[in-house]
Amino acid sequence: MVEAWYMDESQEDQRTPHRQRPNRAVSLEQLRRLGVVYRRLDADNYETDPCLKEIRRAENYSWMDIVTIHKDKLPNYEEKIKTFYEEHLHLDDEIRYILEGSGYFDVRDKDDKWIRISMEKGDMITLPAGIYHRFTLDENNYVKAMRLFVGEPVWTAYNRPADDFPARKQYMKFLAEEGH
Repeated sequence: MVEAWYMDESQEDQRTPHRQRPNRAVSLEQLRRLGVVYRRLDADNYETDPCLKEIRRAENYSWMDIVTIHKDKLPNYEEKIKTFYEEHLHLDDEIRYILEGSGYFDVRDKDDKWIRISMEKGDMITLPAGIYHRFTLDENNYVKAMRLFVGEPVWTAYNRPADDFPARKQYMKFLAEEGH
């Protein structure tokens, strides 16, 4: 099962857990209220998994590829790792399904605090358009992930501040409505 927690303020290695002491766990319900959707799937059988097929059909995830993030597999590895960890948002949902390895997605809560979501094999996450987030590998330094999109992929990340985009404004409206 996925685990999430509020991060400490340490500037140490981004790949470490960065748990507060005591740990402040975040539930799936708290993530849902931020618009983050989590699913657990059978990564060993992703090529034939009927659950994945149904999710792709229901959500209209028509495009997909697989990326391996490891120093021996990803061109411009060091540069990419830095880029992934820059706080940013997208104008479309970000959907990632971990097929091997592990890493962290960090998202901002409604009070602008970082929540770290530990992702491992079998975890699928959907981050809503307009949410500030970032990604990093953990200390294993390896992840193989499926990237899913509705329609053609759009890779553009808008680093913070990006509050004037309609996707951000729509996301903030969603958060305000969730708060009632």
